[in-house]
Amino acid sequence: MKILPDYEHMEYRDVYTCLLHRYRHILGLWQPDIGPYGGLLNVVVDGLFIIGWMYLPPHDPHVDDPMRFKPLFRIHLMERKSATVECMYGHRGPHNGHIQIVKKDEFSTKCNQTEHHRMSGGRQEEFRTWLREEWGRTLEDIFHEHMQELILMKFIYTSQYDNCLTYRRIYLPPSHPDDLIRPGLFKGTYGSHGLEIVMLSFHGKHARVTKITGDPNIPAGQQTVEIDLMHRIQLPNIESLCNFNELSRIVLEAQEQVRQEQQRQEDRTEDGEGSGPPTEVREPENEGAAPLKEEPVQFVLPVGVSSRNENYPRTCRMCFYGTGLIAGHGFTSPERTPGVFILFDEDRFGFIWLELKSFSLYSRVQATFRNADAPSPQAFEEMLKNIQSLTS
Repeated sequence: MKILPDYEHMEYRDVYTCLLHRYRHILGLWQPDIGPYGGLLNVVVDGLFIIGWMYLPPHDPHVDDPMRFKPLFRIHLMERKSATVECMYGHRGPHNGHIQIVKKDEFSTKCNQTEHHRMSGGRQEEFRTWLREEWGRTLEDIFHEHMQELILMKFIYTSQYDNCLTYRRIYLPPSHPDDLIRPGLFKGTYGSHGLEIVMLSFHGKHARVTKITGDPNIPAGQQTVEIDLMHRIQLPNIESLCNFNELSRIVLEAQEQVRQEQQRQEDRTEDGEGSGPPTEVREPENEGAAPLKEEPVQFVLPVGVSSRNENYPRTCRMCFYGTGLIAGHGFTSPERTPGVFILFDEDRFGFIWLELKSFSLYSRVQATFRNADAPSPQAFEEMLKNIQSLTS
């Protein structure tokens, strides 16, 4: 650990009182309020600094690559009895900033010298630099006009904040021994929107995939995918799976079964019979289907289903019926549409959006986060409701 000259005569009591204790409430994971885009901030103690690292997904479409991260602010003691907050945004080095702890689970940052964020070449240079960092390419490399519009829109929207942001605490989902896989953070492909960060969590008979970062269609905080763990889907053999109509038939049969069971449940409730025992789950009967086992079976995307990443696994462990949230620009007319959740292994899963004829591949975020566990299952559920309500 490098010790700055100012620290040679620093007492540990000062470090604890003015730094560690004073800013203890901002350690952990946070989601910035950046409209529909969200984000993932990890605040950690690093030597004699407290640093806020913004975690970014890898460049599209390399979903298996490690996360990227950059510092947004740091706090340290330049002199006894006084902590200094520095903004790390921009390319001209640390400069004066401010942190306000609004309440235990919310704080805000403000840059006091935003001129440090500007570049000599003006907004065009700032955009080109941002594009290389965000997408790993130039605008000329992106031939899809709609994708160019989305990228430019994100730059204009996010750059107006100038690192003056409000953050709300998020927790990692609690884990149980009977979970399908270990819950946690994943990075996934979302078509022209690129890679986004999501959170997989389990809730009894259902699993949820919640957006930590988002886009103008489905913003951060919304539940992008819901998996019905009571309705497992048996994929057809590999030859039949190539036919999209065959997969569509199987998924729509599962959707109808779910609808009928929900209707029976509502009828029993109206008749005053209570919930009663759960309806027996019947697997769809598919001729020529592969055996319904947990050992890996062959998998291939049906012809006509688009995927940003063709390097998806060619075997899967099991599949379930699920629904995916789609909406127009500005989160208009949101609706849940049928699809199939594919569990590949402990660290990867996928979802086929039936209506969009699109495939999303998700890969686990391997980074370790401290001070991020929910104090209780109830606190985690409340956190999910809070981040969803912000963009509803």
